[in-house]
Amino acid sequence: MSLFDNYFAFATTVFMGLLAIVNPISAIPVFMELTSYMDKKAKRNIATKSVIIAFCIILVFSVAGKLIFHVFGITLAALRVTGGILVFVIGYEMVRSKEDSTKSMKLGDQPVKADQGISVAITPLAMPLLAGPGTITTSMSYSAAKDVTHLAIVMLVYGVICYITYLLFIGGERIVKVIGTNVMMVITKMMGLILAVIGVQMLALGIKELLNL
Repeated sequence: MSLFDNYFAFATTVFMGLLAIVNPISAIPVFMELTSYMDKKAKRNIATKSVIIAFCIILVFSVAGKLIFHVFGITLAALRVTGGILVFVIGYEMVRSKEDSTKSMKLGDQPVKADQGISVAITPLAMPLLAGPGTITTSMSYSAAKDVTHLAIVMLVYGVICYITYLLFIGGERIVKVIGTNVMMVITKMMGLILAVIGVQMLALGIKELLNL
């Protein structure tokens, strides 16, 4: 029972951490803008490709994390410190941001056609929105010091988040109409606060591990 509790607690921590970083709700306006000139079939196709590509990116970095550490001589403690700083900065920017994040992601005034879907799915949707530096660092940090079971949990949790993101993309227009832009901004800032706290926790743990080396 205690083993199950440990796995459940780990899964919960990973879910909250990755959910705060990915923040799929804040990605809805970006998806809607990039696919505004497409039909429903094209939008669904892009949503599917973006989450699959993002999942593959995180899978590669999570599985190859130990190998990357060995090749470049990186320690988990150093990764935690760097990742903690990075995650905190991302969270801080989300909290203090006064402008719509979609403005920074705007690709121009030219309409996006359906045959451009794969490039849009890769960037900016898959990377950096769904699998950005913060997500990669966090997933590697959660996976590197754990066994295969914990790695599987990380990927399962991220897979669930990708599926949630897919559903949010598909129902984006209805969601914005229901909750409104202001509520979405509040949710984004709450996620940013959670993210900043997680970053501080990662930083503190990394510093503690470095001091004990």
